[in-house]
Amino acid sequence: MTTDHLDVLIVGAGLSGIGAACHLELERPGTSYAVLESRAALGGTWDLFRYPGIRSDSDMFTLGFSFRPWQEPESIADGPAIRRYLEETARDHGVTEKIRYHHRVVQAEWSGADARWTVTAERTDTGETVTLTCSWLQVCSGYYRYDQGFRPEFPGEERFRGQLVHPQHWPEDLDVTGKRVVVVGSGATAVTLVPNLAEQAAHVTMLQRTPSYVMSLPGRDPLAQQLRARLPEKAAYSVVRWKNVLTSTALYQLSRRRPALVRSLLRRMTQKQLPGIDVDTHFNPPYDPWDQRLCLIPDGDLFRALRRGTASVVTDRIATFTEDGIELASGERLAADVVVTATGLNLLPVGGMRIVVDGEPVELPERVSYKGMMLSGVPNFAMVIGYTNASWTLKADLVNRYVCRLLDHLDAHGYASATPVAPPEGGGAPFLDLAAGYVQRGLAGLPQQGRRAPWRLHQNYLRDVAVMRRGPLEDEGMTFQPRVPAAADRVVA
Repeated sequence: MTTDHLDVLIVGAGLSGIGAACHLELERPGTSYAVLESRAALGGTWDLFRYPGIRSDSDMFTLGFSFRPWQEPESIADGPAIRRYLEETARDHGVTEKIRYHHRVVQAEWSGADARWTVTAERTDTGETVTLTCSWLQVCSGYYRYDQGFRPEFPGEERFRGQLVHPQHWPEDLDVTGKRVVVVGSGATAVTLVPNLAEQAAHVTMLQRTPSYVMSLPGRDPLAQQLRARLPEKAAYSVVRWKNVLTSTALYQLSRRRPALVRSLLRRMTQKQLPGIDVDTHFNPPYDPWDQRLCLIPDGDLFRALRRGTASVVTDRIATFTEDGIELASGERLAADVVVTATGLNLLPVGGMRIVVDGEPVELPERVSYKGMMLSGVPNFAMVIGYTNASWTLKADLVNRYVCRLLDHLDAHGYASATPVAPPEGGGAPFLDLAAGYVQRGLAGLPQQGRRAPWRLHQNYLRDVAVMRRGPLEDEGMTFQPRVPAAADRVVA
């Protein structure tokens, strides 16, 4: 059996993986690589989720790639538009033919003697086992499980005669026309589903245990519309991209430094949109802004559905399911034909693969991340985890470009590998600093961060640009190993 050897192997063909491949094409032409994707299509999140109204929760001027301007009129885009963008980007940069579908990576084993990874993948279509080797392994599989969303067990749910649906596994034939729908949850998925389902359903109720901060943004960026008529495409895109970066960064920093002020501003904005609705009960969370991700809604569509009465919001706890709906802790009953459990995700770091370095299994919680992208003691390996407080792709672009810089550095100095080392004082800081339930449930399975640079990467794009694009490649957190001549090339005394 022959084993393919590649310079770089990319795991995952979503936003991060397609971006990684494009950066190799643009910055390191001639690099041999492949993209392994476990599913039958590219797109990652944007191909998996097919629930009504699926859309970005970041503007496309920052969720899009730095090297490919977003050209659609909508700033907050739906899933099909994002899939098209990814497909066109992959095609135009010659990436499409490098993707190998139905390849689920189950193990990656590093050999220091050979300075290469041996990667084992299972064919999800045939069950065949495939082995490849590579000099650099880049995991772009995100951080949640694709085959299973998070859904708690509800008391009495077996008695419910209606239909229970999780957004991660939306039935293609589900028709809610004229039906009573309850959406359990208050995050980005719930606030997307409610106004979209309300267009067909008899009524939609958003049932939340705890409110979220919700903010309306224009579906189309006014500045982008003006600049596109006056500037070249790339220039207009760059200006709007940086405007959105600076605006979102300012809002986040203000939220961390003056949380009471931002809470007050968001409350006033919501009250203007929802006259007659008890905002303090339903849209005034007990935590500070950006302790959890802020939910964005284009053109106030959720607020509009609530004002029209086609949707409503209830803040309470589920006591039990009944035959025809849900009984709440307060004693209130919600009649339902369909219950959608928008209850979150399950984390699955590095796609669930087993990592072995020179015969020793790598336990992620025992490792310290380096610049938020590599792991202590793991050579020639990078993982792409996007921002929790900004567009995922802003961070992915930085990591993917950094990898290209690092590969150039290895080549220029004749190094075989780059291996981060943990700081003397160890780790101790969480890898993701977010209070969201899915993060808290999965933190124990993630690596640690250090408490100082270069082992800690702050959730701050402006600071990270300086570190990742222009910062030194050789520092106290990185070691480099020289190439060892092949046996045939060694001089025998």
